[in-house]
Amino acid sequence: MGAIPTQRETGFRAGEPGARRGAAAAGEVCATLPGSPVAPGSARALVRTAFTKWRDLGLAVPERLADEILVVVSELVTNAVVHAGTQAELSCRREPDTGACVVEVTDRHPSRAPRGHGQETAYEPPEYGRGLRLVAALAQEWGITYRTGAKTVWARLSADERQPDEDGAAAGPGAGPCLGVAEILAPEPQRAERDREWLGRGALSFLAEASDLLAGQLDEDLVASLTGQLVVPRLADWCAVWLEDEATARGGLWGDGTGAPGGRLARVWHGSENHLEQLRLALEKDPPRPADDAPGSGPVPYPWPGAALGPREADGAALAYRLVAGGRPLGTLVIGRAGLPRFPDEITGLVEDLSRRVALGIGAARQYARQATISAVLQRGLLPGAVAEIPGLRSALVYEPCDQGGPSGDFYDLFPAGDGRWCFAVGDVQGKGPEAAVVIGLARPWLRLLAREGYGVPDVLDRLNQLLLDDATEAADAAARALAGPVAPGDAPQTRFLSLLYGELAPFEGGVRCTLACAGHPLPLLLTRGGDVRTVAHPQTLLGVIEDETYLCDSFELAPGDSLLCVTDGVTERRSGSRQLDDGDGLAAALADCAGLDADLIADRIRDLVHGFGESPPEDDLALLVLQAQ
Repeated sequence: MGAIPTQRETGFRAGEPGARRGAAAAGEVCATLPGSPVAPGSARALVRTAFTKWRDLGLAVPERLADEILVVVSELVTNAVVHAGTQAELSCRREPDTGACVVEVTDRHPSRAPRGHGQETAYEPPEYGRGLRLVAALAQEWGITYRTGAKTVWARLSADERQPDEDGAAAGPGAGPCLGVAEILAPEPQRAERDREWLGRGALSFLAEASDLLAGQLDEDLVASLTGQLVVPRLADWCAVWLEDEATARGGLWGDGTGAPGGRLARVWHGSENHLEQLRLALEKDPPRPADDAPGSGPVPYPWPGAALGPREADGAALAYRLVAGGRPLGTLVIGRAGLPRFPDEITGLVEDLSRRVALGIGAARQYARQATISAVLQRGLLPGAVAEIPGLRSALVYEPCDQGGPSGDFYDLFPAGDGRWCFAVGDVQGKGPEAAVVIGLARPWLRLLAREGYGVPDVLDRLNQLLLDDATEAADAAARALAGPVAPGDAPQTRFLSLLYGELAPFEGGVRCTLACAGHPLPLLLTRGGDVRTVAHPQTLLGVIEDETYLCDSFELAPGDSLLCVTDGVTERRSGSRQLDDGDGLAAALADCAGLDADLIADRIRDLVHGFGESPPEDDLALLVLQAQ
């Protein structure tokens, strides 16, 4: 290929697009890519966007050159980000006079110490890693530049078509555009040696980083996607991940025509995007069918899908690994490498270790999904399916639990109580999760039962208070023990308090009579048709605190156009720094500005106020109910 050119020979400075010309020129795209296996895909997407912009500027890229640019960008970023584990800066620009494309990737953590103590020197001998060999073959010129704290690999790809000579080799220093990627990366005697060298240096760090990356994912399909990007191209030319549920976790041997299908093909990844579709179709027709007694996660041979990969990859080796966590099969990982009769033992052992981590990631994601589903079902059971429609009264509700993965501590209800009466409740249990769900599951049905038995508002709260003191503690602690294990000796059970705003509505000609009581809850606000705002209850003790507490009620009338606002402390205690939304009667002032609005618009405006009050999202559950007489 000839000597590697230096900066002076190429006429540009690598890795400093801003300093090189003072400002980014037309036809250049620059970006900083994260230290993540997702980065090569992000880099390709960025360059494809640049192709579109270049075409609009009259700098259209020939199809052959576009393919080579994508390959070179992918390999350079993969070397800098995936292998080095660092962020990288990508610069890609067109040369208007020649039509060539220059790609630069800067790694801020060079593996080799710079020389010259600050003087920019070119390091000329090429580093023939797998990705850099591909860059060298495709590029007309390429080189590596070291400077203090940074290393830049650059490549210049010519727009000129070059034809092979009589021996089939491309003429000129580029020597690459006439060769396919598969040929450039064909197996060599030194390939196994390079694998062993890399495994000796970076296997442990690779597994550690893979564990960190996979363990934090909450979606099993994302775990499968990241697995493909971890395996290819470092460990294999392609890989696939099948995911199984309990119904498809058993079956016969591969290709025996018996047993259940091998699960859902969740991800297929190949070093060349041109092969993805055909490879996926071939693998879908021949899913893995592991035997019931397949031992552990060790690899077993998998049929080579040569027909889907073309003549250049007609032969190769493929292995399948069962993904098992907690003794339960979750899927299968299949890897393939062209041109090898078998995988080196070093690779098979490393992939087996990786497959265990993949299985743990999938298992954790599924556990989270199951818990989220259970919580969603439980949450739906704790809230009414629909609020009652009351003659002469319009209602509007906003309910936003802060934690989407578990039951909220806030609840509401609006239901008929018989004899021309309707009742409403807005409550907030101390704490969240299963213990709060137990209290809500106890309180809401008892509210309905007592109301329909004809008990008035004070009597309902008296009885619910005693019920919480008698039963809620035992029930909540039982739920806590079921989830967290037995309570340590000497630990006293904790009472679960409930703040509640409970009222009774009785429509009559010309308005609605409202009787309510407020037990440790934010006081309700009445907005009159004329725009006046006042509280319509007096504060009383939380439910579940004091034995034999006697609760009192307040009564008033809602005239047509009057609105009653009932909220939880997620509204009144919404914070912006040291301030709360209701400081200085802030909620009352906001409600006064809602004069003349209907119930839905009042609810929307108060919700928007809560969300806009602080810079960060709300950290507490939000529930508010607006009742407006017609």
